[in-house]
Amino acid sequence: MPRAASSKRPVSRTDAGPSLVGERFEVAVERVAHGGFCVGRHEGRAVFVRHALPGERVLAQVTEGHAGDRYLRADAVQILEASADRVEAPCRYAGAGGCGGCDWQHVAPEAQRRLKAAVVEEQLRRLAGIDRKVEVEQAPGTPDGLGWRTRVQFAVDDKGRLGLRKSRSHDIVPVEACAIAAPGVEEVGAEQRTWEGVAGVEVIAASGSSDRAVVVTPLPKPHGRMPIVELDVPVSVLRGDGEGGARRVHGRAQVREVAAGRTWKVSGSGFWQVHPAAADVLSEAVLAAVEARPGETAMDLYCGVGLFAAGLAEAVGEDGEVVAVESDKGAVEDALVNLESYDQITIVEDRVDKALKDAPEGFEAEVVVLDPPRSGAGRKVVEGITALRPRVVAYVACDPAALARDLGYFAEQGYELDTLRAFDLFPMTQHVECVARLVPAGR
Repeated sequence: MPRAASSKRPVSRTDAGPSLVGERFEVAVERVAHGGFCVGRHEGRAVFVRHALPGERVLAQVTEGHAGDRYLRADAVQILEASADRVEAPCRYAGAGGCGGCDWQHVAPEAQRRLKAAVVEEQLRRLAGIDRKVEVEQAPGTPDGLGWRTRVQFAVDDKGRLGLRKSRSHDIVPVEACAIAAPGVEEVGAEQRTWEGVAGVEVIAASGSSDRAVVVTPLPKPHGRMPIVELDVPVSVLRGDGEGGARRVHGRAQVREVAAGRTWKVSGSGFWQVHPAAADVLSEAVLAAVEARPGETAMDLYCGVGLFAAGLAEAVGEDGEVVAVESDKGAVEDALVNLESYDQITIVEDRVDKALKDAPEGFEAEVVVLDPPRSGAGRKVVEGITALRPRVVAYVACDPAALARDLGYFAEQGYELDTLRAFDLFPMTQHVECVARLVPAGR
């Protein structure tokens, strides 16, 4: 079950003593931790170290922390005793003081999956009281963990250079290429030009089609401006508003993504899985988990542009019903196009918690699928789902801590974890995607 919040007064910065940032000391690294860190101890205090591995002895340099803090954060700046799983990072921007986009560039791909499995297991045990062995499955098509990210959001420094931010920082590391970016992203050549007056540039290379797009977000006035975009390949150009919205400048306002046997319209910076195999992998895993039957009622919560809703509609057939809920207006508009051939689907534009609360009296659903944002579903949504008395729930999660917390809430409502699959859809990073199957306890 989730732990109760501590009643101790937080230590203020003025009470925490002098800063230790920049200090160096040796650390014996003990285990992996959530968030791309490994944990060791120095003089009885926990130290969360990036760029290290369990079993190593490293020279750590403090990046965050004060003399009075209970724990410190640090970078491994020298490896004194290396793990057998350590490899040379394939990207020259990785490592202490470099790009924060990848957490495990220094780890062999198979060992990365073991680390992620250990993190999922620890979060389940600590936050939900579930002791479960986890295996993280390799994503198709990326054995070396490189060249997979089809959507890359670059920041822009004060010289107009594209880059990526350091870990837990607003500082930008200019890059000439990103090792995990898909070939279609790098073909655009965005990193090779200057973007003066621009706050950010997202490069999109659709999977299964030749569509390419760049979303350019200018700085606020009077310093910002929308540049004339000249790149190495034909692209659609959109102007971002800094809040997730975008409008077409020239070309298409959307890209065509191909997955699950269909072509999907995804507009602007709308959400779509960034690994080219992810939509297929997750769709297959979700549908296998719920085994929706003809004539059943299903719900797809946080439905996005409709990926899972389409598969559920095929399974429940014309005599069944699918209610898809999404709060983002742009995603709803795309879903209406993507799902227009299914008369059994009803799309609800609303927050998930509100849609569940406002469900008609007596409404029940045999199947519920949810794919919430990284922060998870939360207690109110879990209570709303279990009130529908589903026979099965499939929970797609990109953060194991949020998943474990919510599994605790499901347990309070009489639902237990049946099966869990984990997928390495973000190689080189700490992130792992899970599909949890929940059923009423005792069944």
